[in-house]
Amino acid sequence: MLQDLTHSNISKFRVSEFILMGFPGIHAWQHWLSLPLALLYLLALTANILILVIIKQEATLHQPMYYFLGILAVVDMGLATTIMPKILAILWFSAKAISLPECFAQMYAIHCFVAMESGIFVCMAIDRYVAICRPLHYPSVVTESFVVKATMLMALRNSLATIPVPVLAAQRHYCSQNQIEHCLCSNLGVTRLSCDDRTINSIYQVLLAWTLMGSDLGLIFLSYSLILHSVLKLNSAEAASKALSTCTSHLILILFFYSVIIVISITHSAAMTVPLIPVLLNVLHNVIPPALNPMVYALKNRELRQGLYKVLKLDNKGN
Repeated sequence: MLQDLTHSNISKFRVSEFILMGFPGIHAWQHWLSLPLALLYLLALTANILILVIIKQEATLHQPMYYFLGILAVVDMGLATTIMPKILAILWFSAKAISLPECFAQMYAIHCFVAMESGIFVCMAIDRYVAICRPLHYPSVVTESFVVKATMLMALRNSLATIPVPVLAAQRHYCSQNQIEHCLCSNLGVTRLSCDDRTINSIYQVLLAWTLMGSDLGLIFLSYSLILHSVLKLNSAEAASKALSTCTSHLILILFFYSVIIVISITHSAAMTVPLIPVLLNVLHNVIPPALNPMVYALKNRELRQGLYKVLKLDNKGN
């Protein structure tokens, strides 16, 4: 009887929406963060749209390496757009309410896009490995068909692997608190409000992070380790320096991308009260890489720079 009464009370007081409170500890002046965040979002959209336009217009860029850059640009825009409109609505209009279905949909989209970005990093690392370490095999291995198959495989893997995250979160009972000390619907931030056991949610979150992301990170470091090993054996100091410069720039962004995921995962897994820094890192993790990736991966490339000059109708003599 007591168990039936408990279930009745849970059903009776189950919340119908969540309230995203924003950045914890700075609610009174968090609206000042809207300007830099809006500028980052605008930069991410503008830079990635430019990359897509350049690749589409320049016939010389219709190659697998640039196709992967274009796919990364689409993923970056999707990742930033998943969270930024809602965050800006919270900061500008105090539109903090979000329905449960919307919250779980955002949760799924965030996980899916983050996993997809990780997968594209792997594809790009493999592309560079074959180009530098197996240059004679590159035209026959990394073809347009390879790009399509690799992208479809990553999309299928990530869309299926992340489905349990919102499904398990939706199965929890939310019967009392509905205020989330966050700007977005993070899995463990939301399930912390549930009235029942959320162990399975925590386990799957950690499992997803360390298996899917861990395997991607392992493949990326293996690829770049082999690239560096091959580059150091080059007779041309100039070619070696250029390759090392490119690899270093790539690895800096990759390390930022994965280290923030690890920090966020550890702080949630340790059952800590969500402080400002992890929440801020979580938000920036979804907007800084989309803003910087086009510059680091694309604009350092001479062919893309020349394409940019053509699109903007600038003089590109000497470049």
